[in-house]
Amino acid sequence: MVAKISIGSSLYGALAYNGEKINKEEGRLLATNKIFDDCTGRLDIGRAVEDFNRYLSPHIRTEKPVIHISLNPHPDDRLTDTEMENIAREYMEKMGYGDQPYVVFKHEDIDRHHLHIVSIRVDENGRCLNNAYNFHRSKAITREMEEKYGLHKAERKRNRQDNPLRKVDISAGDVRKQVANTVKGVLATYRFQSMGEYRALLSLYNVTVEEPRGIVNGREYHGLVYSATDDAGNKVGNPFKSSRIGKSTGYETVEAKCAKSKEYIKEKKLADMTKRTILAALRKTYRRDEFVRLLHDKGIDTVFRFTETGRIYGATFIDHRTGCVLNGSRMGKELSANALQEHFTLPFAGEKPIPLTLPSDIGSAKEVEESAGEEWEHSSGLGLLSGDTSGTEAQEEAFARSLKRKKKKKNQRKI
Repeated sequence: MVAKISIGSSLYGALAYNGEKINKEEGRLLATNKIFDDCTGRLDIGRAVEDFNRYLSPHIRTEKPVIHISLNPHPDDRLTDTEMENIAREYMEKMGYGDQPYVVFKHEDIDRHHLHIVSIRVDENGRCLNNAYNFHRSKAITREMEEKYGLHKAERKRNRQDNPLRKVDISAGDVRKQVANTVKGVLATYRFQSMGEYRALLSLYNVTVEEPRGIVNGREYHGLVYSATDDAGNKVGNPFKSSRIGKSTGYETVEAKCAKSKEYIKEKKLADMTKRTILAALRKTYRRDEFVRLLHDKGIDTVFRFTETGRIYGATFIDHRTGCVLNGSRMGKELSANALQEHFTLPFAGEKPIPLTLPSDIGSAKEVEESAGEEWEHSSGLGLLSGDTSGTEAQEEAFARSLKRKKKKKNQRKI
């Protein structure tokens, strides 16, 4: 079980967020402490704010008196509502919030049902409760509760490439819910900087998105429409407007996500590791299918876009390690569509460089092979070789250059 803790200043905002889930029938009120509950599974937010305010001193000594906690059991943990309520209450007790007013919500908007708890972190005198080492204490408590309730243990250093997102399967039914869960999961997990990168990411999970535009009453509008696809990328079933699967999947949200992701990726230099991995894979092979496999083994999925003639006109890399989606051209012209197309269609594509051997009086085979390899990498490793030189001729040229260098060094020693 994973616990996430956040603090803030807006009590109404935290309650309204959970109230919206209830209104959309994606959640319900599970339990309360010192807050009125009419046992309908719904929450009167105005009444709840009034109840909380009775415990808030007018002399609060912190700018962020609100605490919002989510408790996330493993997807394979099947818990009853009673068990989930007991877990929430026990967690709050062990964290030192047992006597605080709080409300517990159960969210059902994704397959993995989870809990949200809203409370206040100040006492009746306005002083902050002891929050020293909150996150460390929380981790110890969740581990203890995993043992007590027989829950799956959380993977402490969880790799993004093991994320729980699943491909949409139209044969499984309730396609709208599947698409909604996938889109929301993708938006919560990954960073991308354009609609094209977003579309490439969704394609991994058999979803596509279109961006209809128009003018109504003189005002321009933008929208997003999602569709399920088969494994070949063909649309299947009916499309869904973003408004039908949640406001958090709409145009404005995605646009804001792109802008925020751009700043974050640049600030953290997240593209650097992805680029190094891609370049290393390119140096190992000229075969496109093997290149895709090598990257997949490293936690990077590749989405190519092809013309009708089969030429690459776009390449997007989804790095599950960093949660970043990057078009090849963003990382340099050597990873652009044209460069990749050239790399995979050179005359010697699909072949390993032929090892070179020399008589012992010229130099060791290893020395010359390494020397030729350096030239090989510069001339063709990233698709920079021009002209129609065949693979054998290119190796002969590299071989000749290596001989010239050795002869030059030998003459220099004589001088």
